[in-house]
Amino acid sequence: MSKYIFITGGVVSSLGKGILSASIGKLLESRGLKVSVIKCDPYINVDPGTMNPYQHGEVYVTEDGAETDLDLGHYERFTSARISRENNITTGMVYNSVIKKERDGIYLGDTVQVIPHITDEIKSRIKKVSAGRKLDVVIVEIGGTVGDIEGLPFLEAIRQFKQDTGLKNVLNIHLTLVPYLKSSEEIKTKPTQHSVGKLREIGIQPEIIVCRSEKSITEESRQKISLFCNVEKEAVIQAADVDCIYEVPLRLKEQWLDELIVRKLDIPAFDRGLDIWKKNVVDRAKNLKNAVKIAVVGKYISLKDAYKSIYEALDHAGIKNNVLVQTVKIESESITKGNICNILNGVDGILIPGGFGIRGTEGKISAVKYARERKVPFFGLCLGMQMAVIEYARNVCGFEKANSTEFSSGTPHPVISLMEHQKNTRQKGATMRLGAYPCNIRNDTNSSKAYRRRQIYERHRHRYEFNNRYRKSMEKKGMVFAGTSPDRRLVEIIEVKKHPWFVAVQYHPEFKSKPDMSHPLFRDFIASAWKYKKSRS
Repeated sequence: MSKYIFITGGVVSSLGKGILSASIGKLLESRGLKVSVIKCDPYINVDPGTMNPYQHGEVYVTEDGAETDLDLGHYERFTSARISRENNITTGMVYNSVIKKERDGIYLGDTVQVIPHITDEIKSRIKKVSAGRKLDVVIVEIGGTVGDIEGLPFLEAIRQFKQDTGLKNVLNIHLTLVPYLKSSEEIKTKPTQHSVGKLREIGIQPEIIVCRSEKSITEESRQKISLFCNVEKEAVIQAADVDCIYEVPLRLKEQWLDELIVRKLDIPAFDRGLDIWKKNVVDRAKNLKNAVKIAVVGKYISLKDAYKSIYEALDHAGIKNNVLVQTVKIESESITKGNICNILNGVDGILIPGGFGIRGTEGKISAVKYARERKVPFFGLCLGMQMAVIEYARNVCGFEKANSTEFSSGTPHPVISLMEHQKNTRQKGATMRLGAYPCNIRNDTNSSKAYRRRQIYERHRHRYEFNNRYRKSMEKKGMVFAGTSPDRRLVEIIEVKKHPWFVAVQYHPEFKSKPDMSHPLFRDFIASAWKYKKSRS
């Protein structure tokens, strides 16, 4: 039977439950245990696929094509867990399933209620992740903050878990804020006491409390939290801010958190340590010798989480190349033909991320033109590839007013158009081309040098594609179709001749990058940016 760790949060949101969950997964893997991590989101949306990035941040896509919370990206980057659509559970999914069962007569006339029907559905979905996979530990992060009304069914479900599976099979960890008041120069434990008190009212007693604080927690404060929250003093763990998020597992290990967990769950587990992680990731990340500036030109720049996986993948490539990646975040709407030279002057590479909608597209197209003409290393992702195609069609091939039918249905040159199977699709949620698909790579391209293999699998999230009616004419003008679907119908990678590194892809390579295994394209993009910087100096 799998053991379960439930992680809740209190006092305020955005404390870092995702990083804590992923770090605990890393710690347990270092002890030879097989883990998986689940995110429970209390919102009523079925998934975040239709949410505005300003509200929710990045939509992370799994191999099997699920649009999920960005915390699942942390789980994959920190651990070797196989993350799928089953690893993200939302209120929308739960109620959708229960209502369908009621309509199908599954409940045989029972009055359908939150307890037991909704809570049973939540428990069933949590247990499904470990079914047939021989997992030692399943880590379950409960989104939101204790006290939120929408989270109550999830908290009731995990309260029942301990009764269902036994005391030694369930562990509750609570993450709280321990604020520092500058005026009185004091650490305050009362918010943590109230947060834990709220949990105990529901019937959940956390065995471990993890405290976020900008100042070191004193022994007196630890003792007070231990006393008033009914936990052992050694089970009060500090989670201080760190320069590199990949350092978090090391700081938790210093406080014996992994030892505490395996003891409380009664799991025999040999400690293999985190020496390789420290050497190859943390030490390298904190001692980078050189630096490059990468312009990220997007429409959601003001929210860091909107491009979370991209920023992480750039950092991973920096670790691999021993180069500090300094991202220059540029709102694409701010770019005009008159100011583009001033805005992009001095950058060593330009990256255009994915997105939807017409806002800011002309600024992105201008950035592509700047990179192509000035031989600045360029990397386009999803919409970024489509922008590169439009720019090339207009300025190299002479197709005046070339555009995507997403932005201009009446364009005379629809070089980007809606995918054929999407034309009759009306529902917006989970209907795009999603998940991992194969791509065959052409020899003698920058892409083939990066991947060093003939066929790759990458994750997609798009409705529009390159219009094959323009393939021959654009190829004659120097565009290289470096990667296509195995049947050659879909263009997946484009490159430009006589340019040191100009690669744009229809998929999202950022989702498969890890700190100890940089994605090949990000790795070579940063290597090219460093080479470009040296050539300029």
